[in-house]
Order: sequence, then C-alpha cells, then structure tokens
Amino acid sequence: MNQPIAAIGISDSTRPKTNVRLTISAEHLMDTDVFSKSDPICLVYEKTSGKKATTTEPVQVPTWQDSQWTERGRTEVVMNNLNPQFTKTFLLPYFFEETQLLRFEIYDADSPNVGQDLSPHDFLGRFECVLAQIVSYSTLKAHLGKAEGIGAQWRNKDKNTRTGSITIRAEEDEKCEKIQFDVCGEGLDKKDFFGKSDPYLNFKRKFDDGSAHLVHRTEVKQKTLDPRWATVQINTQTLCGKDGERPIIIECYDHDKWKKGEEPRGEAKFSRDDHIGTAHTTLNELLRGGAGDPVELLLTNEKKKAKKGDRYKCSGTLKIWNSKIIVEPTFLDFISGGTQLEFAVAVDFTASNGAPKNSSSLHYMSADRPNQYELALRSVLSICQHYNSSKTFEAYGFGAKLPNSASVSAIFPLDLLRGTPEVVGISGVMSAYRHALQNVQLYGPTNFAPIIDTVAQKAQNMIHDSARYQILLIITDGIISDMHATIRSIINASGLPLSIIIIGVGNEDFEKMHELDSDDSLLQQDSRIAQRDIVQFVTIREFLNNGRGVYLDPDVVQENLAREVLYEVPGQLTGYMKQRGFQPRPVENPWTRNSPPPDYDPVLDGIGRRAQAPSPGFQMPVASAPPMY
Repeated sequence: MNQPIAAIGISDSTRPKTNVRLTISAEHLMDTDVFSKSDPICLVYEKTSGKKATTTEPVQVPTWQDSQWTERGRTEVVMNNLNPQFTKTFLLPYFFEETQLLRFEIYDADSPNVGQDLSPHDFLGRFECVLAQIVSYSTLKAHLGKAEGIGAQWRNKDKNTRTGSITIRAEEDEKCEKIQFDVCGEGLDKKDFFGKSDPYLNFKRKFDDGSAHLVHRTEVKQKTLDPRWATVQINTQTLCGKDGERPIIIECYDHDKWKKGEEPRGEAKFSRDDHIGTAHTTLNELLRGGAGDPVELLLTNEKKKAKKGDRYKCSGTLKIWNSKIIVEPTFLDFISGGTQLEFAVAVDFTASNGAPKNSSSLHYMSADRPNQYELALRSVLSICQHYNSSKTFEAYGFGAKLPNSASVSAIFPLDLLRGTPEVVGISGVMSAYRHALQNVQLYGPTNFAPIIDTVAQKAQNMIHDSARYQILLIITDGIISDMHATIRSIINASGLPLSIIIIGVGNEDFEKMHELDSDDSLLQQDSRIAQRDIVQFVTIREFLNNGRGVYLDPDVVQENLAREVLYEVPGQLTGYMKQRGFQPRPVENPWTRNSPPPDYDPVLDGIGRRAQAPSPGFQMPVASAPPMY
C-alpha cells in the first residue's frame, strides 16, 4: 500500500528546483449521499515507478492500492458541499527536466477521519496530468474521470459533466529576492608602500554558532583610497536568511598583485591580501540607504585600534545608497506568462553509424528495444512538448545523400515526404526519422555549423520579446569535422534566445566535444568570447546500463538522460531574458498560445486522451482554460 509522506522533500539538493504550491477546488461533484450532499476530500498522488506517461487504458487497480503511485498529501474533508474550495495546499518540488505524473482523486468521505483504506468511501472522480501542464498555465481546469477514467482537460466551450470538474492552481512558493545597492569607500587606509590600495569588499553571513561564510565579493578597484564599486546584488536568503536583523559582516581588503605566471587559482589568490577594516550591519540597515541619505558604515581594524588606542578613529568609511529589494523573474514566471519553448532536432546520418540493416548499427531498428537515437529523441521531446502548445517541432538530418541526389546534404528536412522541417508531435518526429532512415544513403562528414546557423537564424527572429525561446537538440555518433566553424557559430549564437543540447551516441571518444560545453569558462575563439554558455553535452552510454553490464529499461534511460541534459535550460532562459531586460507577461494576459493542428494525436505522444479537433481559427484560451490535448 502506498503511504503518504508527511512533507515532500527534495531527493537531490544539488539540482536546480522550484517549490510549487498547488491549490485545489472542484465544482458540480456527484451527490452520493441520500439525506445530504457529498463530503469531498481530494488526495494527490505522484507516480514514482513505472512508465511516467498518461495512461490510455482503464484504471483497474485503485490508486491507493497501486505501489507505483505514492500519496503526496490529502486535503481536509469539506462537509456537505458539491463545490468545495479546499483550504489545504500542497507544496511540490518542480523539476523542469523531469516528467512528474500526478493524479488527483476526489472521494466522498464516509467519516471525518479518512484512513489509508479508501474502500468505505465513495469515489467521485479522477484527473491525471503531469505537473508541467499545470505550471504552464498557472490555472488548469479539467473534467473528472469516472471510476476507470483519468479525466480530460477543459475546453473553453465545454459544459459540466455528471462527474463534475476540478481546478488546480499553481504558484511558486518563494521568489528569488535580492538586495541591490550602490557602495563606495572614502578615506580608506593606505596599505601599499609605493602606491595606493587596491580595495575590494567581502560580504559574509554570520551564523548562530558565531561562524561566518563568504557570500559575495566585489571586484578589485585599482590604486584608489576612494573606490566606487559596481552595483551590488545579493540573494537575501543567502545573505541573512531574509532576517532583517541578522548580523552581516563587510570586510575591506587591499589586494596584493602576484607576479605574472605565479598567481594561484581560486581563493588562494586572495590569501596574502592586507586587511583594511571590517564593518557590521544588517539587512534593515542596508535598506535605509534607499530612503534619502546614504548609510555610513565605519571600517574598523582591530589590530590597528589596539596599537593606536584612543588616537584611532577608523580605517575608512563605506557609504551605501540606492538600496532596494528586487525580485528577479523566474523560469516559471515566463512559462506562466505564455513563453513558448520552440524545439528543433538534428539527427546524424553519417556512414560511421553503420548500415541501418546491420544489428550493430546505431540506427538499427530492433523489434523489442529503441535504438540510441530514438531514446535520445524521446527523452528530450517528452519533456519539452509540455512547454510548446502548438506541438509542432522542426526536425532535420545531416551528413546523408538524399534520394535522386549525388551530393551530400549538410542539412535536410527530416520529413522527406513533405519536404519540410515542420513535424507534428513526438510521433511525427519519430515517423519522419524512420522514413528518412529507409530512404537516404548514410555518408558524411559530421558538420554542426550548418544546422546551428539555420536554427540560429530562426532564433534571431525571437529577440524582440519574451514570447519564444529556441532549443536545438543535436544527436551524433562521432567527433565533428568542422570544430572551428562550429565554435564560431556557437559564439555568434550565444546572444540569441537559444540553448543547444548535444547527445553523443555510440562508443566514440567524445573528449574534444566537451570544450563546446563551457561550464568553467565561456567559449572563446581567437579574440572573440561567447556572451553566454548555451551548450550542454552528454554521452548516452553513461545511462544505458547500471554499471554492471545490465541494460536498463528504456523508460529509465530516457528519464535519467532527460534529467542530465535539460536541467540547465531554465537558467539559460532566465539568464538570456535578464540580459535582454525582458520581463514575463502577466498570467492574466499571457502571450498567445497556439493550438495544435487537427492531425495532432495526444495518445501517440503519451499525454492524454483524444479530443475532438478544434475548429479552424480556434485560438487557445487564456490561462484559466487551457486546451485539451
């Protein structure tokens, strides 16, 4: 039996995450009581094992008895009410890179105290969806399914059904709050014998045990006793736990230069700096610098004070002004405001993959297991599809000879039948891939620059607002042939709304590919430096087995691969939007969300039941009424 958990924790604290709070209400529930109305309670489950795709089969095992589902919490019982607004909310960790499949089930409670055995209570309805669908719209309304059903999302012209409806609202539990201020120093002590000091500031958080931890360091200002540093921004949670009276330590140091070639890396290069002085303050005091006159903090050097005694006044003054609290927009702010993730994929059709009909080929189509290209495609698409309401993607191939062509195509539309890169749904991408595989001649070389330039051209049209952000997935079996041109293309594209994911398949040595994934320092070529890190590279072989030679289930491989390659995307999107000065649209007035074309089939993509196609010209409703896929 699946047991509820008292609090929903984060299994891996090192991964980027957001806590999302869900609020639930229902309308027009069934009345199963004879002398009064139903007494509803809502239980929230998450699928924690097995395939995490919306079921297309009738639900045979009650969820509370199904070991693949874990209860994440339950509301209070609302007595005698067919339109309950539950006061208890649910705090869930949200991960962009995961498929988090949820079930909401409503029962008519037989008594105020509902235990683990739900058989005495009447089932009123169920709705199943992934958390990404809820956060994409902030407010999601759906028809409740009957005993064996999973419900369906509400369309703007739908009417109430016998089972009623459920409305789920999602909002981030806590925003990223920062304090921003300007700071300068005046009359700092001179520490250098032959010149003025080279001062910088350390901001430290003080803990209850008396210890202190560095949370921010300013830049070094050269040869001045009256420095003005760049505007400072520090996360208030990191600085003082958002406690306005918690002590904050500000240290001022004079940086000693190292001889050329001798400067150590990291913190060691600050190890021999001279202490100028220390000031103590609080968040509340810093914020007083935004109300007119600057806040003045005296720097004290205890050694110098002990030596000079009463003659000592201070070692300089810090002045702080323009102080204010700023709340930076988050990934979910943009998504809730209608920002769409556009998706393009490029598949390697070079001869080094091996003849597709040969079982050793990376393109070999097995009857019982997807090949590595299919695994990579599905792992990324299964996540990204929830952030693109049109369900239309772009798919390309490269490094092959097309039918009736003697030359190699550096880039070609994967859909050879229609001759267009646009395909509908995951099933459309997979179908185009399989058809192309049977009709092209694998050749070479492995060039990335043409595909990056093509997709970057599309991203160039997205730079005027926050409506769209482009993701490019490249799947390849070997080291690229045009590394110099590829680096140039990535640097050129680094200022665009674009993230590039590269997945290496097979057993080649991909060591040189890692230089494209510039986590430690920005990509550089000659004198040109990338504006942002936009590339993530991984090899799929790391995820295929459990380390003991036993191959994992394809669903597990897809889940683990997606977690690795997509976790940087939210930060890349918000980083770009901040760089451009873009704000998210309000939830009440989001960017237009285009509906899928009539031939889109959600069942084939594993995200719901079939729905009647929208009429021509149908526009997707606003946040309170998303389309039913």
